[in-house]
Amino acid sequence: MEAEEIQAKVRQNLYVYTSHGDIERQADGLTLTQVEEALLNGEILEQYPNTGRGESCLILGYAGEIPIHIVCGWRGERVAIVTVYIPSPPNFINPTTRG
Repeated sequence: MEAEEIQAKVRQNLYVYTSHGDIERQADGLTLTQVEEALLNGEILEQYPNTGRGESCLILGYAGEIPIHIVCGWRGERVAIVTVYIPSPPNFINPTTRG
């Protein structure tokens, strides 16, 4: 997956949330707009070539000062937002470094 391709799909509104992704977004108090902003300025931190459900990646983007991690995959021609969260210890020391 390429960041530019994901961002183009987001600009065209060609993305969907999985039910898990939307639940996790809400659990961290993130709005749809914040996640979209993070996707549009994000960079890929990790690539997952095949997780058993196809290709996916971990994106780090920011909504203002808030770091947001977004795991994206494909659902047909659309980007699927698999999960969304604010990175924090113990899983992450900082937004780019795993704990």
